[in-house]
Amino acid sequence: MTLVSVAQVSYLVAAILFILSLAGLSKQTTARRGNLLGMAGMAIAILATVALALNTSERPWGVTLMLILCVLLIGAAVGMHRARTVEMTQMPELIALLHSFVGLAAVLIGYNSYLTEGHDAMHLVEVFLGVLIGAVTFTGSIVAYLKLSARMPSKPLTLPGRHALNAGALVASAGLLVWFLAAPSLWPLLLMTVIALALGYHLVAAIGGGDMPVVVSMLNSYSGWAAAAAGFMLGNDLLIVTGALVGSSGAILSYIMCKAMNRKFLAVILGGFGGETSSSSAGVDGTHQEINAAATAEALQRARSVVIAPGYGMAVAKAQYPVADLVSRLRDQGVQVRFAVHPVAGRLPGHMNVLLAEAKVPYDVVLELDEINDDFAETDVVLVIGANDTVNPAALDDPGSPIAGMPVLEVWNAAQVVVFKRSMATGYAGVQNPLFFKENTSMLFGDAKEQVEAILAAMTARV
Repeated sequence: MTLVSVAQVSYLVAAILFILSLAGLSKQTTARRGNLLGMAGMAIAILATVALALNTSERPWGVTLMLILCVLLIGAAVGMHRARTVEMTQMPELIALLHSFVGLAAVLIGYNSYLTEGHDAMHLVEVFLGVLIGAVTFTGSIVAYLKLSARMPSKPLTLPGRHALNAGALVASAGLLVWFLAAPSLWPLLLMTVIALALGYHLVAAIGGGDMPVVVSMLNSYSGWAAAAAGFMLGNDLLIVTGALVGSSGAILSYIMCKAMNRKFLAVILGGFGGETSSSSAGVDGTHQEINAAATAEALQRARSVVIAPGYGMAVAKAQYPVADLVSRLRDQGVQVRFAVHPVAGRLPGHMNVLLAEAKVPYDVVLELDEINDDFAETDVVLVIGANDTVNPAALDDPGSPIAGMPVLEVWNAAQVVVFKRSMATGYAGVQNPLFFKENTSMLFGDAKEQVEAILAAMTARV
């Protein structure tokens, strides 16, 4: 069996492992196995690709190997350092930044492929589309990174005629493709690249902060299609398969999240949501009630049913560990404790699930919105820890709100609600929350981790 044949078989094995990895990642209980399978598949793919590169290189074998090893070592060192030092709250922007690398790689591969390969029509189309998708992914991911890391305002950019601008960019790109096919040169490719970079920027800049989790998911899909396009340009079957898997799974996840947020799927692709309306809830008036840790502990110990609704603030405070201790303490006392996780809680799909799993919270008490929303009416106490937009009744009551129509956790139906917040500031979407002023809601101000620890101490003192 030749080296090429061995590499192709290795690619097939890697592709199967990637499919099994995606299947494993669909459930919390099998996510670790899914990650391991994906890592194994990637290791096989890299080794097979390195072997092919050594076999086909025109340079001396030793020189090619040294160049590859240098690149791999630099990439591995940077990746390992970033993975070890990144905070869980920074994971969404890190993923957005990684998506930008895939887009940039597709652009660079496209230009290299045009300059070094033949100019037959099919190849030119592959190059053009690969650069287009890559450029949109690159700048779109950069904007997502800037918004998620608070380096850019989360407020949507609403230029006059923005939909016409997007459509015009696509029409201009189609015209440049005709020019590129009729008279191949760098000029139409360069002009299209500039347009695509501007389009990617505008698509994501036009989307508000409350919808950023869907944007990250959609950019994941874009990065997959960019990788698939790079695979076509390089003639690499595994890259095509892997890109298609990432692209399709990201699109499916985005569709599921759009349904959960009552958004239109096409609006995500076209950057057409996140700022169409003005919120009348922004000026909500009322008087809030405050509560302290001791009173919260007393309410929890009297309760028979408790639900915890976590949000990004829990991640910022690193409160998941004392929260897990609180859950264990209450369950030992016979209290039913469950978590209500909104599909877009945090800044990334699955963000809260990962945090809770990290703190060793049992999987069976972590429920999704549809599984628990009807149970709030029979719940004694709800602890809203760092969540804001996902528990905002304005989504149901205020047609003018930027989050209007988004399904939310209807925590206000419980007997008592305690909201953990540092202040009365609005959430990431910039929308005031009428929940804070309801009669059955009390505000527990301060750092979430410190307040949960204070509740645990008060419960211990009461024993």
